[in-house]
Amino acid sequence: MLRRLQVWMILSLIAVVMPAQAQQAPSDKQPAAQSGAADTNAAAQKAVTQDPNYIIGAQDVLDVSVWKEPEVSRTVPVRPDGKISLPLLNDVQAAGMTPSQLAAQITVSLKKFVTTPQVTVIVTTINSQRIYIIGEVTRPGAFPMLPGMNVLQGLSSAGGFTQFAKTKSIYVLRMENGKQQKYPVNYKEVVSGKHPEQDISLKAGDTIVVP
Repeated sequence: MLRRLQVWMILSLIAVVMPAQAQQAPSDKQPAAQSGAADTNAAAQKAVTQDPNYIIGAQDVLDVSVWKEPEVSRTVPVRPDGKISLPLLNDVQAAGMTPSQLAAQITVSLKKFVTTPQVTVIVTTINSQRIYIIGEVTRPGAFPMLPGMNVLQGLSSAGGFTQFAKTKSIYVLRMENGKQQKYPVNYKEVVSGKHPEQDISLKAGDTIVVP
């Protein structure tokens, strides 16, 4: 009788422990998934801001961080007049500068109020530089132009082609020296690797036409 009781207690203990371990398994994986999402977001932000020569423009969003001065640090949009608003400094001209140039300017201005300020400026959202996609695409319109964006990447922003799209006759319109230039793009040949040179790097103001 005593032996049966011992066996029953062991089986009961196993029945309790195993479900508990099963419930813990998903939670063990959750931090890794969250970490992966954080890494993805960080990588996306780096892709936007890695060009040291990027010129800030109106409607861009900037993260202005002053080390050990959270009261001064802000995430701010660049107004249509090209300025941003910061505590202590009020209006600061931002458009037309690179992030490092703006950081240097803010550093000089803050020295009146903060001892040895250390300022970092990051462009978190690019809205000032846009491309335009018109014609037989799912979502025609204006789209933010990321550094290094080419024609295929630009087209992907428009959500694909309609059934009437003439993908062999796509072209890019660009203003150069006051004249409009036309660059042909045969989508099927570019995708197949026959004419990769047609997948040109885009510039702000380019219009991709999908007839």
